[in-house]
Amino acid sequence: MKIATYWHEGMRRVGRLFADGACVSPFLIGGRAYENGALALFERLAAGEELELGDPVPFAAVQLDAPLPRPRRNIFCVGKNYHAHAREFAQSGFDTSLAKGGDEVPTEPIIFSKVPESVIAPGAAIRIPAGVSDAVDYEAELAVVIGRGGRGIPAGRAMEHVWGYTIVNDVTARDWQQRHKQWLMGKSFDTFCPMGPWLVSADEFDGADTRVRCWVNGELRQDARTTDLIFPIPKLIETISAGITLYPGDIIATGTPAGVGIGFQPPRYLQPGDLVRIEIDGIGVLENPVVLGQG
Repeated sequence: MKIATYWHEGMRRVGRLFADGACVSPFLIGGRAYENGALALFERLAAGEELELGDPVPFAAVQLDAPLPRPRRNIFCVGKNYHAHAREFAQSGFDTSLAKGGDEVPTEPIIFSKVPESVIAPGAAIRIPAGVSDAVDYEAELAVVIGRGGRGIPAGRAMEHVWGYTIVNDVTARDWQQRHKQWLMGKSFDTFCPMGPWLVSADEFDGADTRVRCWVNGELRQDARTTDLIFPIPKLIETISAGITLYPGDIIATGTPAGVGIGFQPPRYLQPGDLVRIEIDGIGVLENPVVLGQG
């Protein structure tokens, strides 16, 4: 099942995409969908409510929004979760998580977060804040969406709590990441979390083995499979939920492959006029232009 959040006739709605992508049928969930996108759907499903679908509309007549345009809380993110990226990041000189040589590949998941207000829709502009950062980078990531909440979830039961998946671009101000010795601020600027194009349910998609690619202006920069994750999805859910209750609609971005801008010599940061395209097999394409914004 593919679930899209979209605008139609001046209203934000949540609907189920037809298999051929030609139409979308809205779920009849009222004003909560207008406010919270697919979060309203997950809340209703978690409560065991039956959901009805309205009349289909042509997909060409709608404008996509981020599936979860305002998550209930910060997005959980995972740092250095591909072996090759862990090494490239350690060699970049920007890795403040290194305590000593040999720490390039973490022994436990590195968890940080992005604020909900950083989320933007497919096609919306990533804004480089003028006079604030000149080291803005891209990070293509598979994101997990929780369908059933819980705390103390063991890895062996973790996938029972996954509703599905989407794509996230974990845009990062590298200079802020280095300067402040932590990752929240440099990851959370306005527009720094493109998300979409929609959600794909876990029964139709295998997040453990899919291909993640990212192009900048048509040049392939990142290309890896999720089989290369250092910590697989069940381990991430087990780690986060050990002390933090997960709720329906929570998002976990699973980390980015090698090929980010900071990994080049010299670094190849995003510039106004660039176009970032991320594709994950089985989900689709997330594409966003880059513009110069106000500081």
